[in-house]
Amino acid sequence: MDDPVCPDSPLASDAAAQTLALYDQAPCGLLSFDTDLRLVRVNGTLLRWLGYEAPELVQTCLLDHVDAAGHPALQLHAQALTEQLPAPPVELELCCKGGGRVQALLTSVPTLDAGGRFVCSNSTLMDISERKGVEQRLAAHDRFLQTFINRIPTHLAYYDKDLICRYSNTAHAARSGKTPPEMVGSHLSQLVPPELLPEILPHVAQALSGQPQNFEAERQWTDGTRHFYEVHYLPDMDNGEVVGIFIEQHDISERRQTEEFVLEANRDLEEHVRERTAELFQSEQRFRLMVDAIHDYCIYFVDEEGRITEWSESAQRMHGHGKAEIVGKSYKHLLAADNAGEDETDPDQVLRLAKTHGQWETRGWRLRDDGSRFWAHTVLTALRNEAGDLQGLSSITRDMTAAKSLEDVMNDLNRELEQRVAERTQQLVAANKDLDVFSHMVSHDLRAPLRHISSFVTLLQEQMSGHPDPISQQYLGSIVKASKRMSLMIEGLLEYARLGRVNIESQPVPLKPLVDGVIGHLRQEHATRTIEWVLEEDLPVVRGDAMLLAEVFTNLLENSVKYTRTREQARIEIGWRVNPVGGRTFYVNDNGVGFDLTKAHNLFVMFQRQHHSMDFEGTGTGLALSQRIIERHGGRIWAETSPNEGCTFYFTLPFEGLDAELEFPSSTMAELPL
Repeated sequence: MDDPVCPDSPLASDAAAQTLALYDQAPCGLLSFDTDLRLVRVNGTLLRWLGYEAPELVQTCLLDHVDAAGHPALQLHAQALTEQLPAPPVELELCCKGGGRVQALLTSVPTLDAGGRFVCSNSTLMDISERKGVEQRLAAHDRFLQTFINRIPTHLAYYDKDLICRYSNTAHAARSGKTPPEMVGSHLSQLVPPELLPEILPHVAQALSGQPQNFEAERQWTDGTRHFYEVHYLPDMDNGEVVGIFIEQHDISERRQTEEFVLEANRDLEEHVRERTAELFQSEQRFRLMVDAIHDYCIYFVDEEGRITEWSESAQRMHGHGKAEIVGKSYKHLLAADNAGEDETDPDQVLRLAKTHGQWETRGWRLRDDGSRFWAHTVLTALRNEAGDLQGLSSITRDMTAAKSLEDVMNDLNRELEQRVAERTQQLVAANKDLDVFSHMVSHDLRAPLRHISSFVTLLQEQMSGHPDPISQQYLGSIVKASKRMSLMIEGLLEYARLGRVNIESQPVPLKPLVDGVIGHLRQEHATRTIEWVLEEDLPVVRGDAMLLAEVFTNLLENSVKYTRTREQARIEIGWRVNPVGGRTFYVNDNGVGFDLTKAHNLFVMFQRQHHSMDFEGTGTGLALSQRIIERHGGRIWAETSPNEGCTFYFTLPFEGLDAELEFPSSTMAELPL
C-alpha cells in the first residue's frame, strides 16, 4: 500500500494548484456566501462575467450585484440554506461592472461545521442568458401569433373530447358576447343556445368518432343579427385516438346575399331560357359528354427523336391504334395536318422546346385510327436520370373537345351580349340628351324669374328703407334669403348634373400641396376662428382630376369648419391609412357636433341636411357633389359619427400607376382602424 502524500510535499502542492485551477476555470460561476450574503470566495469565471478583480468582489454583499427584482427570491434562498431546508434554484439577473447584465441560475448547498451549523454556501451560477433570450423570442412569437389569429375574421376554437373549450379566438368569442378567457374552461352546452344543441350535437359526435364535418348553418349573434357560416369540425387525432375537435367557421353572409341577388337576376332570364331550350338542346348534349369525359386522358412515351417507345391502354382507347402498329412510328402520326389558326406549333419545335425547358404544353387537333379528330391538350415532359441524361419524353394528352365546343357557344353568347350593350348604350345616350335639355332649361328658364324676384325685392327694400314696420322688413329679408338659397340650390343641381357627364382629366395629383391650398383659403376665410389643423405630411400621389379633387376636400373641410363652430377649440385632422383588405383610404375627422348616423339615410342625397338651417347654414349639396366626384374616380365615400362626438368622412382614391380600387362591403370598410 502506498504511503499517503505529505501535505508539505511537492505532490500535495501540485494537487492543490490543479484543484484551484479547476475551480477558477470552471465553465460556470462558483461562489460561497455566509449568512449575511457576503461573498467569501468566487472563481475566476464569475470574476470575468462581472468584470471585477477578486479584492473588489470578495466580502461585498451578493445583493449589491443582483438586480433589485431578484432580492426577495435570493433572500429566501439564503434563509432556506441557513435553516438547512431545501433551497430551490433561483433565476437572477447579475449586474456587471461595465453596466452589462447576465441572466444566471443560482444553485446552492450548505457547508456545515462540526456542530451542524451553517458556515457558508457552496453555490453554482449557470449562465442562462441565451436560454432567456430564446424564451423571450418564443414569447414574443406566441404573442404575435395570438394577435394575428385574433385579427382574422374566421372563427376558430378548440374543444377537448369532453367538449370543454380549450381555445377561442376573438372572432369566435364575440359571437357569443364573450372574450376568449371567458370561453376557455366552459362546456359546449354553456356556450351554445339550447335550441341549437340538437342541430350541432350529431356533427360533434361524428367529429369525435374521427369523421370530419363540413356544413353550412345560420346563426344569430347576441346583438340580434343573423349570419350564415361555412362550418368545419376537424378531429384532433393522437396515436389513432380522437382527443378533441377543431372548429373553424367562415362568415359567408356576403356570399349568400350575392347568391340571392344572382338568383333573383336568373329569374328574369328564365323566360328567355325557356324560349331557347330547343336551340340549346344540342349544346346541352355536348356539355353532358364533356362532363362524362372530363377525366379521359392518355399517356405514352417517345424517344428524343419523337418515335413512340411505349403505348399504354389509355392511349389505345383514345386514339384507337393497337400497340403493335404504332410503336416505333413518329408521334406526328397522331397529329392532324390542318391546325391553321390554332396555337399548335411545329412538332419538331415542340420536341425541342420540351427538351430545352423540361416541359411544353400545346393544344391542337389529334387523329384517331378511324380518321376522326378531337381537340386535345398535350403536355410533353422530358424524363432525365439523376445525371441529367435524357431518357425520353412522356406525352399526356387530354380530350378537350367538349371544352372547345363550350368556347364556341360562349363566343356566340358574348356576341349577343355585345349587341344588348350597344342597344342599352343608345338608350343612355338618349337619356343624356334629355338631361342636357333639362339642364339648359334650369340654367336659362328658371334663373331668369329668380333674378327678377331678387331684383324687385332689393328695389322694394330700398323704397321701404325708412318704413317703421319691422314685420315687413322681416318678410322682405326672408324673401331675399329664400331667393339666394334657391339660386344656390339651382347652382348645385346644375353642378351635380354636370359631374355625371364631365370627362375626368386623369393625371398624377400630389395631395399634400392641394390640401395645403384648401386649408390656407379656409384660414383666411375664418380668420377669427381658433382651429387646430392636423395634416399628415406623407399624403401620397393619387390619379385623378386635380380640380375635382380640390372640390371634394373643400366641401369636406368646409363642413368640418361649419360644424365645429360651437367648439371653443376646434380640431380638424386629414390623413390616410392602408386598408387591411387592399388599397388606401383617406379621412377627414373633426370634433364638431356630429349627427345620428342611424337617421341619416339620405346623407349623400341632394338638398338633404342633418341639421336645421337656422342652426347651421347650407343647402345640402356639398356631400352629394363629393360623392359623385369620388365615384367618378372609381372610389367610394362613407361617414362615421354620433351626436356631439364629432364626425369622420372616409373615401378611397386610385393611386398613381394603379387601377381604381375594388368596392368593398360596408362592414369591411367600417372596421378600418384609425
